[in-house]
Amino acid sequence: MRKKPFVAGEYYHVYNRGVDKRNIFSDQNDVQRFLQSMREFNTKEPIGSIYENSFVKPQLGRETSKLPKLGKLPKSNQKLVDFIAYCLNPNHFHFILRPLSDNGLSEFIKRLAGGYTKFFNNKSNRIGVLFQGVFKSIHVNSNKYLLYLSAYVNLNNEVHQLGNETSKSSKLVRNSFNEYINNEPGFCTKEIILEQFNSKKEYGIFVKEVVGEIAKRRKEDKDFEKLLLE
Repeated sequence: MRKKPFVAGEYYHVYNRGVDKRNIFSDQNDVQRFLQSMREFNTKEPIGSIYENSFVKPQLGRETSKLPKLGKLPKSNQKLVDFIAYCLNPNHFHFILRPLSDNGLSEFIKRLAGGYTKFFNNKSNRIGVLFQGVFKSIHVNSNKYLLYLSAYVNLNNEVHQLGNETSKSSKLVRNSFNEYINNEPGFCTKEIILEQFNSKKEYGIFVKEVVGEIAKRRKEDKDFEKLLLE
């Protein structure tokens, strides 16, 4: 049980990995399903399941990239959290989330983990938990921390040396870096980060520098990543 509640409007680093460090993605279809789950389970009004939701006629309208004001959107369109950044690796994930209601973050992760585990187990003919216990979370308590964390999460695969496009593991990696740099379609709220840089190019250079330094220190100090997360 979390001692401190998640507070709406604050920022949190949320992460978890497969039980026994096992992969949570077996192929690219799994990765796409997880991304779909990240989007579809992020709504105040429960959807039941992604399969059931596929029969619901979508409402017209465009999605805004700005932080929504609570109470302004129809209930069915209200999100539980804002995604700031994410990275999906073969056996773990990292998110930066901003809950839009006091219980929004916990409810979202509960739906995401439960729904995806059910899909993965059915597909793989397995039973039991897929993720290692309760998800981990760290409150982001300063702007400086948020900026550096955005770099760490946006290219977390490179921290773990999973950036080689020819490697098998790279096919099981997705991150939000291209949403920030190349206007790739996605669902992250990026303004809180990008408005602090003169250009997307400048932010890209900042991310590469931070990730390069983290990767270097990670090699030199086995306890560094643990200290970073704490």
